[in-house]
Amino acid sequence: MFIKVRRDTLIILILAFVLILSGRAMTYVSFASSDSVDDGVPIAGVMIKGNDIVPTSSIKSNIQAAGFREGSYIKGNTLITSQRQLLLSDAIQNAEEFAKQATIPGTSIAPINVVDVQVDSTSGNVVVNVVEDFSVIKVKVANGSTTPSANTETG
Repeated sequence: MFIKVRRDTLIILILAFVLILSGRAMTYVSFASSDSVDDGVPIAGVMIKGNDIVPTSSIKSNIQAAGFREGSYIKGNTLITSQRQLLLSDAIQNAEEFAKQATIPGTSIAPINVVDVQVDSTSGNVVVNVVEDFSVIKVKVANGSTTPSANTETG
């Protein structure tokens, strides 16, 4: 029993088969030519949690300045960037200090009090937990007025 198939339908089916086959071949070739895991685990991304006022982009740029950025990777207990190599524990400590320096845009107010940076060395994910505490902001009265101003420069 034969199934009648029109010539244009047959051509479309053959083209679909060739596209699927070539797609599989390209996927295999791209995987085979990718960097090996022996080089280390690349930093996949930075996720910020707990911020309300300070923008995520400000915190993320400070974390990236500590070395957790695209192009960096973790090899064993070492963070390797394009500029230097440092211990992962030192990089985490630097990232915590840098994240505390993130300010509200347009001001010099840095309300971040506590930062916890967790790095998954198997997947390359960096999770930053931030606690904003406005009670740590130094408030001073400028020029004897009764209106307090937070971390502003007078001059």
